[in-house]
Amino acid sequence: MAKRYRVVLAEDHTILREGLKALLSSDDELVIAGEADNGKDAIKLVQSANPDIIIMDLSMPKIDGLEAIREIRKTNPSTKILVLTVHNNDEYIAATLKAGANGYVLKQASFDELLNSIRTVLSGKPYLSPAISETILSGYLQGKKSMEVRSAYDTLTARERETLKLIAEGAKNRDIADFMGISVKTAEKHRSNLMRKLDLHSVSAVTAYAAKKGLIGQ
Repeated sequence: MAKRYRVVLAEDHTILREGLKALLSSDDELVIAGEADNGKDAIKLVQSANPDIIIMDLSMPKIDGLEAIREIRKTNPSTKILVLTVHNNDEYIAATLKAGANGYVLKQASFDELLNSIRTVLSGKPYLSPAISETILSGYLQGKKSMEVRSAYDTLTARERETLKLIAEGAKNRDIADFMGISVKTAEKHRSNLMRKLDLHSVSAVTAYAAKKGLIGQ
């Protein structure tokens, strides 16, 4: 009987996670060892289930994907990590690879590509979606050139960082505008930009991020 590989799914969108579970369960070589809808639970699940591979999103509540990858790499070095995400930019790709992921697949991929990526990673080889720039891949994986890895926070402007701190402290757009001496429309733009760059979708998420960065109370 062929070996069956244990898979953990970490995805906060229930419909997508259930769809992945149904598709992967149809493959005789794969068995779902557990599911998590946030990064914190994903880390705990990997520690307890010790799967062969975890398929995970980068944008997850409680603990984001990058931090979860770093922790899993420390506690379960033999578990393969395959990222399945919508993010297709240099920053995310470089940071994810540096954190210790074995593969990077875009959510626009077909199911056949996903299966191929899983098998490739399980075989001990890296996998990245063909849609990702070939220059980025060759530069990082072959070590022919260095890639500057910037965190999402590093991409914020000074005004956006100030806005982030104010939002976390409970300030509304009018409060931010008055404090910074700008229009409400400009304050709204700063708010929108920083949430997009950090991939945060609520005030509570912004507050939690700011707290983790140690920005509150400064």
